[in-house]
Amino acid sequence: MAKVKTAFFCSSCGTQYAKWMGQCTACKQWNTIVEEVIQKEEKVAWQTKSSAGIKRAAKPLLINEIDSTQEVRLNTLDQELNRVLGGGIVPGSMILLGGEPGIGKSTLLLQLSLKLPYKVLYVSGEESQKQIKMRAERINPSNNSCYILTETNTQQIFKQVETIEPDVLIIDSIQTLHTDYIEASAGSISQIKETTAELIKFAKETATPVILIGHITKDGNIAGPKILEHMVDTVLQFEGDRNHVYRILRALKNRFGSTAELGIYEMLGSGLREVSNPSEILLSNREEELSGTAIASTLEGMRPLMLEIQALVSTAVYGTPQRSATGYNLKRLNMILAVLEKRAGFRLGMKDVFLNITGGISVDDPAIDLAVVASILSSNEDDAISKDICFAGEVGLSGEIRPVNRVDQRIQEAEKLGFAKIFVSKYNKITYSSKQIQVVLVSKIEDLVNALFG
Repeated sequence: MAKVKTAFFCSSCGTQYAKWMGQCTACKQWNTIVEEVIQKEEKVAWQTKSSAGIKRAAKPLLINEIDSTQEVRLNTLDQELNRVLGGGIVPGSMILLGGEPGIGKSTLLLQLSLKLPYKVLYVSGEESQKQIKMRAERINPSNNSCYILTETNTQQIFKQVETIEPDVLIIDSIQTLHTDYIEASAGSISQIKETTAELIKFAKETATPVILIGHITKDGNIAGPKILEHMVDTVLQFEGDRNHVYRILRALKNRFGSTAELGIYEMLGSGLREVSNPSEILLSNREEELSGTAIASTLEGMRPLMLEIQALVSTAVYGTPQRSATGYNLKRLNMILAVLEKRAGFRLGMKDVFLNITGGISVDDPAIDLAVVASILSSNEDDAISKDICFAGEVGLSGEIRPVNRVDQRIQEAEKLGFAKIFVSKYNKITYSSKQIQVVLVSKIEDLVNALFG
């Protein structure tokens, strides 16, 4: 019997040590180093027929000799997911999907596996086949190409993979898997690293895409060592408030596309509905015009969005005025309030200011500064801004309105949604011309105040 070998790993970053230490020298975290069994057998978990025999050594190639033809991607038939992935699933890629418990990760991937026209093996280590069947009947009861397997042992999973030969493999979740070649509990650092390495070897040798679901910690990070995110090709984050019906899919890492794209879904009883026009959920359908509300034009990746900014300015009841922002950077709000006080002469120092971006979305695009200023001044003056006006501009420390990128695309989106007027910086180079929407050029905050409330 082989001698059992152990090593010490940092549960935060995955760094290996020969002995226990109080502090990890790599990530500087305290009391995160734990002992784990690392004795490994001589076998390998996944072997193709070619890898079982003698393999030829890899040969270096000149970069001009490498075939650069575009890999054909698998169409997911989900436009939101295709957008976030960069056009579809790349064969042989590893995709990691993280999110809070109950946010809809399993529903999203089950819906994907039932929708795909390919042979899919959905492996669940958390739910029984009957539980998955009940959820599948709500989504798409007529699918005949999706196989369900409830198993946590990777050796048993690979046996079924050899039999079924799926086009896509889905694992729910990586923290529940374990391999016989590591004597450690499922979910430990060594098990996560080893099972992920086995799946990567399988994906690269067979060109079969593998999608993993990963648990997250209370801090919102994917549970397990940070090396897990380095090993995979794409890391997706599924986020949203469980009290609201809308979910947002972001790419935190993507070797095959942009990380700036955004996918929006609506949670229904029959699954997740793709929201092709996000402005429909981010703008409220109010009948009367209310003060403190302004519409901003922003961009998420290549997609223009229209957001509703709500502000409330009131006299401070306590000695120190309150500043609160939901979905917007609080430090930037304080900066804008200082600019309004110093450059425009508005006395907001002793007033409470509350700011909210509707729809539960967080935005860091500086182009919404102008709408933030307009909503604050509207609430302060108690004068409503017309519903057919929107804004796109960055506010500088001297009170000037700075230009923003891709302003033509923002104007086109505003025109498409029926807005009559859009305020942009005077210094923007605008090439798009239209008779349906009026483009108002402003150079400083005083110009905005005169145009809205003058």
